[in-house]
Amino acid sequence: MPDPTRVVIAEDEAIIRLDLKELLEEEGYEVVGETGRGDEAIDLVRQLQPDLVILDIKMPGTDGLSAARHISGERLAAVVILTAFSQRDLIEQATEAGAYAYLVKPFQKSDLIPAIEVALSRHAELTALERDAGDLAERLEARKVIDRAKGRLMDEHGLGEQEAWRFLQQRAMSNRVKVHEVARQVVDGDVAP
Repeated sequence: MPDPTRVVIAEDEAIIRLDLKELLEEEGYEVVGETGRGDEAIDLVRQLQPDLVILDIKMPGTDGLSAARHISGERLAAVVILTAFSQRDLIEQATEAGAYAYLVKPFQKSDLIPAIEVALSRHAELTALERDAGDLAERLEARKVIDRAKGRLMDEHGLGEQEAWRFLQQRAMSNRVKVHEVARQVVDGDVAP
């Protein structure tokens, strides 16, 4: 059975925070932290590393929108805004701050749970896309270094392209490193045939 989804709640009204915690726990979520302040919410999320944070907008310390910006900016957790305010400009600000869902109090369980699941799914997708983009960027950089190294081996040492590639491969295997690491050494002038 998978681990339960870990949640931090940041809501300045204690009764709402308690109701929310009970509702979430009934649905199988694990509430790992609670606070009534936005600045404490940021600290709790950094410390506890939950999957999701539920933020009210109006809180002492840092408001929920600023907290959402920090949490989303650092990709710490999925963010759901739960607030009494339904003005269009606040909804837009919440979206810009990185919230994946925006619910207006009073809320129903039938609204909250789907919003949470959508937020978690979107956060997972974005995190995976960023990881994939990083992997692609690394592979592209490695390819560029390998091409530069082959060019240098061909120009300065008279090797053919296949010979240059074989040199990089054999050197990498004998030193138990990746080909692009050997290529970097060739480009830097530290390794030659």
